Amino acid sequence: MTLAVPSEPPLHALSVSALAARCTSEISKYRCGEPYNDQYCVELFRRAMVQHDPLAWEIVQQRFQETMLRWMRAHPQKELACRLDSEENYVAQAFARFWSATANNPTLEFKTLAAALRYLRASLNGAILDTLRDYLRPNAVPLPEPGEPGEPFAEDSHEGCEVWEVIQNLLPGEREQRVAYLLFHCSLKPREIVRFCPEEFSEVKEIYRLRRNIMERLLRHTDYLRWQL
Repeated sequence: MTLAVPSEPPLHALSVSALAARCTSEISKYRCGEPYNDQYCVELFRRAMVQHDPLAWEIVQQRFQETMLRWMRAHPQKELACRLDSEENYVAQAFARFWSATANNPTLEFKTLAAALRYLRASLNGAILDTLRDYLRPNAVPLPEPGEPGEPFAEDSHEGCEVWEVIQNLLPGEREQRVAYLLFHCSLKPREIVRFCPEEFSEVKEIYRLRRNIMERLLRHTDYLRWQL
């Protein structure tokens, strides 16, 4: 006589603790290169985001804390970032950004674990870059030709000019200097730069490329920057 194999209960019928256990098991399978089912983890994210289940959110943070720390340690700007704050604080900020962006957004739905992790990683990158931008940004000073229509304006600052001269000396290209000025002096985001300066920059992807080059150059001269500033 063949015994009937009990069927798997539907995801919605599983408790949060049962989901957490299955999620951990499936992640282990994935890391070992074995076939895995990511829907237990997806359901855990759904309960945290959609149902606002505090236990589900707590377990999401517990299960993916190490993953976030690995991303942090592999980040190209980790050296400079960790001089400003701890790895744990960046991860905590990333989780907070993720929660703020997803918990009250009914249009956002993750169908795979990979999609949820991409969003988590983007939240971590955002936390790191915002910290670096705040660190490198001096007091606001006016843009060139402040009377130009549509151009933002801020009051002058002698200290800000001194800091800008230090950064400017590390950037050989005029275009990189201009983008750095708009990003760090004027606190503009890439899309705002394209909107305010359409005659100079027509594509936001160029701003992102130049910003990456700027950050890499500044990162290579961290000791010089800290000594000067």
